[in-house]
Amino acid sequence: MKQLLKLLLLPFSAIYGSITFIRNKFYDWGWLPSQAFDLPVISIGNISTGGTGKSPAVEYLIRLLQKQSISIATLSRGYGRQTGGYILADTGATAATIGDEPHQFFRKFNDVAVAVCEDRIKGIAHLLRRVPAPGVILLDDAFQHRRVKPGLSILLTRYNNIYSHDFVLPAGRLREFRCGAARADIIIVTKSPEQLPETAKDKIIKSLRPMPNQVVLFSHIVYNDFQPFFKDQRQKYLSSTEDFELLLFTGIADARPLITRLEALCKKLHIMRFGDHHVYSQKDIRTISGKFRNIVTEKKAIVTTEKDFSRLAHQDICNELSDFPVFYIPVEMGFSENDKKIFENKIVDYVAKNQ
Repeated sequence: MKQLLKLLLLPFSAIYGSITFIRNKFYDWGWLPSQAFDLPVISIGNISTGGTGKSPAVEYLIRLLQKQSISIATLSRGYGRQTGGYILADTGATAATIGDEPHQFFRKFNDVAVAVCEDRIKGIAHLLRRVPAPGVILLDDAFQHRRVKPGLSILLTRYNNIYSHDFVLPAGRLREFRCGAARADIIIVTKSPEQLPETAKDKIIKSLRPMPNQVVLFSHIVYNDFQPFFKDQRQKYLSSTEDFELLLFTGIADARPLITRLEALCKKLHIMRFGDHHVYSQKDIRTISGKFRNIVTEKKAIVTTEKDFSRLAHQDICNELSDFPVFYIPVEMGFSENDKKIFENKIVDYVAKNQ
């Protein structure tokens, strides 16, 4: 049935893909303006919808560039926020005002200027008026934002659904034809198995058909320790979970790697899934609370993602969960030693040459 539906949708995909292809050509030919800037601008994005690991990639770059003592700014659209225009995050910022991903960046990196703006050119102009101005700007989810010409473009694609095996919307999940990947300088196959054989890597690289100037790297998910959801909750640690039943609630695009991870760590996993960037309501929290109460064992806990935590932080609706052991799981992007060296050298060299 799915294959039949995909076939029926292919003509619409051809139309949508053609429109985006023509738009991109207009930028390539200079018929539509694309502005470059006199400082390092790095774009992180994808050509598919959601779940490729952009946030861990941005955070990896922040940590890397902090070691170089470079002033950093991030600029996102602020997807899902209830505001508009340019906003620079401050202590009053929430996921509702700047979006869950920028809020996560701001919460974790106090010395980074975290900004949101639908118009990236206006957003960059605002950032450049800051004193001191940033030494590098990271554009989050900006691969299709052609009005800005980044100095370095990083394209992410998921290991279990690389773009060379996908189709344009609505038959698939691509935002444009696969040939659009040619704009990238670095292609990262994210969420790969940590121990991926070289033969498997070669097969994927062959499928992606990178340009001579492009490098293809492989990253994996690094799961950090469980962190307490509430600062004052009674149970602050969750080290051994093999005898526990865990209730996972999450509203992210691709929860499959996390589900696989948790299933291996606990006795039984209960799952409550919401849509990507879900705005939680009091009813949702009551449903989560009720399901947790119905788990018949004393060895139990609630877990969620760091992105969901950022969305829910400082919201009074969470008070109903405050008597329970609730944890979130931070994740990072990891590389093999060889790919790490290649990636970090390319980033550091680019920034050093363009400051």
